[in-house]
Amino acid sequence: MRLATWNVNSVRARLPRLLDWLTTTKPDVVCLQETKCSADTFPAAEVAELGYATAAHGAGQWNGVALLSRVGLDEVTRGFPEEPGFPDPEARAIAATCDGVRVWSVYVPNGRTPDSPHYTYKLAWLAGLREALAADMATGRPLAVCGDFNVAPTDADVWDPALFIGSTHVTPPERQALADIRALGLNDVVPRPMKGDNPFTYWDYRAGMFHQDKGMRIDLVYATGELAGQVRSAYIDREARKGKGPSDHAPIVVDF
Repeated sequence: MRLATWNVNSVRARLPRLLDWLTTTKPDVVCLQETKCSADTFPAAEVAELGYATAAHGAGQWNGVALLSRVGLDEVTRGFPEEPGFPDPEARAIAATCDGVRVWSVYVPNGRTPDSPHYTYKLAWLAGLREALAADMATGRPLAVCGDFNVAPTDADVWDPALFIGSTHVTPPERQALADIRALGLNDVVPRPMKGDNPFTYWDYRAGMFHQDKGMRIDLVYATGELAGQVRSAYIDREARKGKGPSDHAPIVVDF
């Protein structure tokens, strides 16, 4: 199975790039985040022409997640029980069973600043996700949770840790929330960069950050032990971040 995850930063705006990338990369299952469209306006017909079934969860121009699969798309769930909201639950999580593997696509709240109510919401959301994953993992099926977690797990996952002091994405509570999720029995599948030494997946559009490789690793793939043990390759597709009108995130591609 080839599994990929990508924050596309508006699926309709990036549709030609997405279709070209699907044709070239040929993933079996794709987790998308920040689709920024309602479920009924997701371009399902276009991806279906490439052999992909779609499960989408979106409410409009903000947030939104989706799963594309050409190896089955069963037991689809949108959101999770007692999911925190701001104030209402948002379109941030979707899961399905694809060829026997339980796959989650998640878009964790940004948090804005540590003194913001959005930060409190982010931590509550991550805690709720942990409980939902624990329940799903109790079935014993192989599971992967993928997406934009908006947290850099370690200082090595940001281009200059000193510049992030006092900011979200790197605070001890956020990193502890990720550690609590991994403690369920999930492994961090760290992809290799296609160029350079840093496994970054996100670069701000401004000030030439991508070309200077001033980025962050905030897009993650967590997999249960048996599944993680079957990883043959994992890489960050930097090429998808280049050219005209890219997302500010690059896809991660994992071969099991």
